[in-house]
Amino acid sequence: MAEHPVEGLMQAAFENIKAMVDVNAIVGDPVQTPDGSVILPISRVAFGFAAGGSDFRVDSRRSGSGNGHDDRKSSSHALPFGGGSGGGVCLTPIAFLVVGQQGINVVSLDNQTHLLERIIDVTPSVLDRIEAMFKRDGHGGPSEEEEA
Repeated sequence: MAEHPVEGLMQAAFENIKAMVDVNAIVGDPVQTPDGSVILPISRVAFGFAAGGSDFRVDSRRSGSGNGHDDRKSSSHALPFGGGSGGGVCLTPIAFLVVGQQGINVVSLDNQTHLLERIIDVTPSVLDRIEAMFKRDGHGGPSEEEEA
């Protein structure tokens, strides 16, 4: 049995969605920080698609019998087809997984807090930690060349 045109539309939609959504969409690329910590963004992925179509009958006024079928053509002849498909993907960051010297930490982004606001909120504590690390390593003060 020949493939119906709507099956081709659905197949194309599935293939395109499959190409867009992979494991890297959920767990993002790792980001290395200067202190050696690794940050992995975690996202929620939602996707959907729709496909539909219709076969159209030949106009009965143009056919010989008036029954809606063209008597001149075989009954196995495919009717004209009209259809379409579409899909969408939504990526929403929900957390950051931080793996560092202090252990593994999950920084959750709740739905009420915008990502940029959350980053601004944690920036002072991150800067304090980075400054403390440099002081521990002895790099926090002026160098010998700057003192001379």
